[in-house]
Amino acid sequence: MSDRPSARTQTSFLFDLDGTLVDSVYDHVMAWHRALREKNIDVSIWRIHRRIGMSGDLFTAALSRELGHEIDDKLRQELSDLHAHHYNTRATGTVVLPGARELLKHLSDNEIPWGIATSGRMRTAGPVLEALGVDPAKHVVITRDLVRYAKPDPDLFIACAEKLGTNIAHACVVGDAVWDMLASRRAGALGIGLLSGGYSTGELERAGAYRVYEDPADLLRHIDEVGGRR
Repeated sequence: MSDRPSARTQTSFLFDLDGTLVDSVYDHVMAWHRALREKNIDVSIWRIHRRIGMSGDLFTAALSRELGHEIDDKLRQELSDLHAHHYNTRATGTVVLPGARELLKHLSDNEIPWGIATSGRMRTAGPVLEALGVDPAKHVVITRDLVRYAKPDPDLFIACAEKLGTNIAHACVVGDAVWDMLASRRAGALGIGLLSGGYSTGELERAGAYRVYEDPADLLRHIDEVGGRR
């Protein structure tokens, strides 16, 4: 009879969407840029990129502070609608990141719980999820529509873990932005950073990532390092 303990924890994986599973960060950047310009708000593209991953409301609030330009509720809604319009026009050509489908299949095949938590609302996330082959009716998907606050608040990831029926303390949050890593720390999960959204290794690690990989394919190659086994 073996004396080896049988208890183990089951790791779950909570994924961001844009820049993590699909190559859509710069589609969002350009959609916001066009929306802002249509409202005569001139913002450098690099400044927009640094805010991608936040909710739209936080994004516009941050821009308001930086620019000293008042963005009231009416203008915020108009910008959100314009962003969604321009993004959905661009998103028809959105490319799934290397290894994303294979990574999700590996987790499913090995009965490892996973879900998606995105700061985007369903009106922009829907077409991208379809390209990825993820059906919100069959898989756990938490969008901005379903929580009070988005990243860097932890609500999205906490809600995702709850819907999966898993312990957030045993989860790995996988994201491409510092906002994902900050949210993972506040949720009490481990953060895994991907370089596919444009942030550097140092930035992701300072925000809380304990491992950083290039993209989903690279994460899949090292999945045993982060508890991705049955």
